[in-house]
Amino acid sequence: MVQKILARGRKILFSPQSTVLSAATIIMLMVVASRILGLIRQRTLAHFFAPDELSLFFAAFRLPDLVFEVLVFGTFSSAFIPVFAKALRNGRREAWEIAGTVTNLGLVIFAFLATLVIVFAGNFYGLFAPGFSPEHREQIVSITRILFAAQGFFVVSYVLTAVLESSRRFLVPALAPLFYNLGIIFGTVLLAPRMGLLGPTIGVVIGASLHFLVQLPLAVKLGFRFSPKIRITEFVRKIGRLALPRIVEVSFLQVSKTVELFLASLISTASYTYFTFGNTLQLLPVGLFGTSIAKAALPTLARQTEKLDEFRKTLFGALNQIVFLVLPIATVLIVLRIPLVRLIFGTDIFSWEATVQTSMVVSAFAFGVVFQSAVALLSRGFYALHDTKTPVIISISTIILVIAADFILIKGFGLPAWGLAAAFSMGSLIQATILFFFINKKTGDGNWFSLVSPIFKSALASLASGSVMYLLLKVFDRSVWIKRLSFLGRFEATQGIDFEGFVLDTRYTFNLLILTAFVIAVGMIIYLFVSIILKSKEVWYFFNLVTRIFVKRRLTPIPAKESEPIAPPPTESSST
Repeated sequence: MVQKILARGRKILFSPQSTVLSAATIIMLMVVASRILGLIRQRTLAHFFAPDELSLFFAAFRLPDLVFEVLVFGTFSSAFIPVFAKALRNGRREAWEIAGTVTNLGLVIFAFLATLVIVFAGNFYGLFAPGFSPEHREQIVSITRILFAAQGFFVVSYVLTAVLESSRRFLVPALAPLFYNLGIIFGTVLLAPRMGLLGPTIGVVIGASLHFLVQLPLAVKLGFRFSPKIRITEFVRKIGRLALPRIVEVSFLQVSKTVELFLASLISTASYTYFTFGNTLQLLPVGLFGTSIAKAALPTLARQTEKLDEFRKTLFGALNQIVFLVLPIATVLIVLRIPLVRLIFGTDIFSWEATVQTSMVVSAFAFGVVFQSAVALLSRGFYALHDTKTPVIISISTIILVIAADFILIKGFGLPAWGLAAAFSMGSLIQATILFFFINKKTGDGNWFSLVSPIFKSALASLASGSVMYLLLKVFDRSVWIKRLSFLGRFEATQGIDFEGFVLDTRYTFNLLILTAFVIAVGMIIYLFVSIILKSKEVWYFFNLVTRIFVKRRLTPIPAKESEPIAPPPTESSST
């Protein structure tokens, strides 16, 4: 029995996922767990530190993230996976040499840039965060220098992630962020009472090392090996050529994020915490459905580039599924912004003002989460076609618009932190629209009505769902009736209603939780019901997915007629 359980566990961990849906399902489940842990992580930080202190911790990530994302994320998101996957089909030995060379190049370049930035960190933060006091900037710099150790682990870890995803092993890479979040949580809980902000900082280093270690065994099993050699082959040069436009794009994106820190520091010390917490909430639907489906679709799209009809079907089918799944969650974030922020971040030291400011950031972000999710997929559609220039040009153009909007909304109109989120959402809308137009034209210029119709149906269903949720929230919240906070107070007929008999006192956490869960449940039922009425195909895909997971308790198996395009390594037995 034990051997069977272990064998089944190995099969789940090590077997490849053969279809976009099965791969995306695994990624989604792990992203749910990771995002929940991410929220627990933020809640833990909010328990130990006030928003003013947390802004210093979050600001300390700016320079390490800048170096890491430009160097690593810019390469692997667009260039490494398509090239490595093609090299695997041509010959495994050269493919693993490519992985080793990219690892070594990444470490050498990272070490040089990290040393440079660490030495001049104080000067950089003087420019990037002028609103913080000199004492605060000194504390930020000390945290930053430790965080670079964590990013060193990530340089190697993301090579392993790319290797595993190229081999269509999505489960283990999806598990890695769980261990990263656990490291931060335990570091905060165990060390923060004695060491202050140094506690979660050490937790970041622990989490990053776990992110690397959990992926290493499977990568080694598949054939990855560390080697001191750097061999510049044509494949490596191609990765560089494909990555260059994406690196330029990521560099502009990092400028935009740095501008966000710059302006947030001028609003107030705590504003960067409000912005970061709001961003954490809005990343849940983007990561859960947008990024997960996009990542799962990339290998399949890369194999269909010679058959554009199949490519379009996969791409726009995945886009419709993303919109269908993300829109209702975005609606929940807009309608239930304050209850959600209170439930997730509402600790004793997280004030009502902090709750209101964070909830406004959440709403502003929520208007753009569908477009962010669409961008994640549409960009990868171009990457699969080995066209990195088009999405990069579009992205850079919209980033420049976002930066301009940031300054206009914050410095010109004097808006608080939610202005930064509003500018970001506006940029996402513009970027997604342009990407949609160009990839449709590039792959055959299909009928616009047939492409937009499923999206329009999902939008109508979301509007109906949001309206019902808003009404329910106002009817059953006691504070609304007492303070006459909504439209209910404008009607004379409501003055004599004995509302105490059916409302919930949301000053208490349990009552707030019950009301929030009830409103969301009704909203989702309305969304699915209206989608059925509108004859949305995506609603049946959703029901089939739920049935496979929760009723049949299995994911989509490898179809009998579909052969495995990536041969298993010699060391891999058939049992795995």
